[in-house]
Amino acid sequence: MTHTTVRLGVALGLFMAASLAAYAGGAQESSQPAASPAAAAGAVDPQAALADLSGKVFSKGPHGEDPAPASAVTLSDSEVAQVKGMGATAAIVLHYGGNDWSTAQVNGLKYEFAQLGIGVIAVTDAEFKPEKQVSDIETVLARKPSIIVSIPTDPVATADAYMRAAAQGVVLVFMDNVPQGMQAGKDYVSVVSADNYGNGIASAHLMAEALKGHGDIGLIFHAADFFVTQQRYQGFKSTILKDYPGIHIVTEQGIAGPDFAGDAERAASAMLTKYPNLNGIWAVWDVPAEGVLAAARSAQRSDLVVTTEDLGLNVAINIAKGGIVKGLGAQRPFDQGVTEAKLAAYGLLHKSAPAYVALSALPVTRDNVLQAWKSVYHQDPPADLLQAYQSGN
Repeated sequence: MTHTTVRLGVALGLFMAASLAAYAGGAQESSQPAASPAAAAGAVDPQAALADLSGKVFSKGPHGEDPAPASAVTLSDSEVAQVKGMGATAAIVLHYGGNDWSTAQVNGLKYEFAQLGIGVIAVTDAEFKPEKQVSDIETVLARKPSIIVSIPTDPVATADAYMRAAAQGVVLVFMDNVPQGMQAGKDYVSVVSADNYGNGIASAHLMAEALKGHGDIGLIFHAADFFVTQQRYQGFKSTILKDYPGIHIVTEQGIAGPDFAGDAERAASAMLTKYPNLNGIWAVWDVPAEGVLAAARSAQRSDLVVTTEDLGLNVAINIAKGGIVKGLGAQRPFDQGVTEAKLAAYGLLHKSAPAYVALSALPVTRDNVLQAWKSVYHQDPPADLLQAYQSGN
């Protein structure tokens, strides 16, 4: 893990100040930032760099934990039998639902809970509003679940509600983010995440490959105290600055939601107006990227290069038909859900668990978009995606 530590140290040391300033939510402008000493000798080969990502995890956990692989989370036949005999129930408390990532997470959780004989009694959608999520937790607790699997909208505003759940003896497993003041092994079992830092790295190499190592770009990041989206931003930005001296970040804009597509469309439109020769825009996940697509259409910028994270259907279709989304770093939400359900069983069994589990990034381009869909969602590609791919040939 030595190379992981070095990459993270570079990112956090060199760019934390920029990240904190950015998360105030305003636009940032810069001329050509100075390349790091590593980049000054020349750009790396994006294809080789992408190949080198395979199977590796570059993220650390919310408290600096080294990642454990999902393969380390296992249950014996006798342990599964014990869990099945408990009559346990689970609630899934989401930050927001209805998007492809959340749907896949829920599908993975429900699948594995069914294997374990655990009934799912609620799935809630906080609409990315902390106060609604607190209310959702209170409503769920009234139904006395054995387990809550959740992703906090805000690590501070929701902390008390999760602490009340822990005090009632509810087994807690988190997706991506953890509430402030809570400790793994004491207040919750574990947190499961994609390699978000690695996904940021992947999308940077994909941007560089599409731009052939040269151009001016803008960044649209998540203007919130949200651990995993900060990791993506840091992974993307640090990789561009370190590895690609010919690519210059000339503008950045934060978006806070909950209308992430609309906010990103307005941010991208402002970028394209101020910088009419802008070559590329990075968006922090697929829903903001949809807003960038809308802005590019309005500006008649079919030559713009867009990269992002998360294999949502709309961006997958754009990739498949050879559109302006040239690639993305995909999470593996179904597999994350399966892992979270197994860790919930660890909690029921009082079995020691790794504090942080992460699944490696999956770089996606047109060459592998159909295969990637099946890998990410454990389903065949939908008809719209197949049709888009065929039309792009």
